[in-house]
Amino acid sequence: MRADHDNTQRRHDRLKRQPTPGRRNSLWSWPTAKSPLRIVFNYLVVWAVRISPSLRVKNWLVRRLGATVGEGVAWGLESTPDVFWPELLTVEDHAIIGYDATLLCHEFLQDEYRTGEIHIGERAMIGAGAIVLPGIKIGAGAQVAANSLVTQDVPPETTVAGVPAEPLEGETDQPTQ
Repeated sequence: MRADHDNTQRRHDRLKRQPTPGRRNSLWSWPTAKSPLRIVFNYLVVWAVRISPSLRVKNWLVRRLGATVGEGVAWGLESTPDVFWPELLTVEDHAIIGYDATLLCHEFLQDEYRTGEIHIGERAMIGAGAIVLPGIKIGAGAQVAANSLVTQDVPPETTVAGVPAEPLEGETDQPTQ
């Protein structure tokens, strides 16, 4: 798979890095990265998003977190938008986020944490149990198979599967005609 379908940057180049010096790993620094009260609020809203059967309610709630959510987006039960930095998430019109899929706009590491925008294109589909890492762009009409780990951008109209997610054999970056 190409590193990026719009020929700009790789995922890692788009991430914002925040060093966390000291003996402890970066997860210990989360209260200085985000207000604990905001995280409690976000967590409760995400919990409601995960269990609500109403797609309208889910979209309304995710927008209240600061994410950009287009018209007709469908969030499967147990799907999880990022709790720490939901404002870095964009999901375009009529995309589907499958059952128990996770969209992570952050990653805590030993000596730093990283944040990055996730952009899911129009009519893209994220399969059940898939995980999308920070800094990822998923193109319009792209499909991510269930239980895949998305570590690189997915070009438009491309189907990816696996850990890490790779294009299925016979898939191209261009739609067939």
